[in-house]
Amino acid sequence: MIQKADTASIETPFDDPIYNAKALDVFFKQLKENESHKNEKINIVHIGDSHIQGDLMTNEIRKRLQYQFGNAGRGLVFPYQLAKTNGSYNERFKSNRTWESYRNILPHKNNPVGLSGIALWRNSGGFVIEMNVKDVAYKFNTIKIITPQNKNMFDLAVSSKINSIQTTERKVITHKIKKGEVLGTIADKYNVSVAEIKRENNLKSTNIRAGRTLRISTNETRPKTISMSEFVSLDIQADSFSHYYNSKGPLSRIFLIPNKEASDFELNGLVLEKDAPGIIYSGIGVNGAKYSDYNKYPLFFEQLKALHPDLLVFSLGTNESYDKMESGKYIRELREFISNVRAQKIDAPIIIMTPPPSLLRRKPNTYIQDYTKDIIESAKKEGFAVWDLYDEFGGMSGIQELKTQGLIGPDWVHYSKKGYEKQGKMFTEALVKAYDNYKN
Repeated sequence: MIQKADTASIETPFDDPIYNAKALDVFFKQLKENESHKNEKINIVHIGDSHIQGDLMTNEIRKRLQYQFGNAGRGLVFPYQLAKTNGSYNERFKSNRTWESYRNILPHKNNPVGLSGIALWRNSGGFVIEMNVKDVAYKFNTIKIITPQNKNMFDLAVSSKINSIQTTERKVITHKIKKGEVLGTIADKYNVSVAEIKRENNLKSTNIRAGRTLRISTNETRPKTISMSEFVSLDIQADSFSHYYNSKGPLSRIFLIPNKEASDFELNGLVLEKDAPGIIYSGIGVNGAKYSDYNKYPLFFEQLKALHPDLLVFSLGTNESYDKMESGKYIRELREFISNVRAQKIDAPIIIMTPPPSLLRRKPNTYIQDYTKDIIESAKKEGFAVWDLYDEFGGMSGIQELKTQGLIGPDWVHYSKKGYEKQGKMFTEALVKAYDNYKN
């Protein structure tokens, strides 16, 4: 058992594990209605840094919530392998071409960094991106393609066909040189030039010797069949947010190929959904990210609408603490982030997950403690709920215990798989308990 810290101990109605859970009433009402009628998809979007990019904590939350409320799909995925970085274990991507990539943590440039916080692009076609879903629980019926300004850049395929073309080719014979023969007489015999024989056999001069074999392309022709493999494009539709395909049966593999009318190809993410009601839990994380990094790119907030969020969860702060950002500035960046979300008319309730305990260059990270205190103090005024991961994981006084239990990694910042899964379990239990309190 991790001993909780004394900081941020604030009583809530019904001993609620989520502070200011009243801010979640709209979401809880939707969850309750769906439990009764089971006909809706409920979208939860979790945005963060490296604690989220690997999808260890979020995958645990996703599995647990979907077990209780229904599995409506995997949600947002991104080809992290093509950007040469780590990502979820649930799906794998590969391509026959290399892709350029850019992340929101780098200096601001005019690159298509949007919904995933990482962008992929190419300025030429000829590519195939293959996506394989490894977890059978996330076979999908609908796939949505997210691109800048919803441009139609990609087609989709699940199979290929063989096209056969009938043509002709010159008949090729082999000629064994006899004693006394010269290239000129051989060329006359087959009605070809000496130069052609020299070129086809890599001869530097006309000197030849008996017994050698020459390859000669004659002027006679013979029929030839050329077979070519071609992907069969699917019937893609479009709405205001994405281009998408819906399949009657569940899919676990699909190919992205160039749209023939496009010349540039920019990918911000894919969304996988099932033909079933329940929870869709999308994780968005970028290693090293801060609120200010997301705030740099308006495209992120524009494309966030494509996920139709019913609940937003924010997990940022570790990297701000490494910049030694004072708490007042951190809260201002958080407010700007929320303001950018609301400017897109996204009115979903928000849970702020406080940053987990960590060390700052092997010393107590007091910045995280300050962020936690100010997040909680701002919650009611700003209208968001808070789950205090810092306190739940023991605060600064409990960090040695995290190490003893094998929950935190050797850098004292990132957590082990076991640690992230424990965080996911605890958050899910807190959210479900708050929901039960709402119903009661």
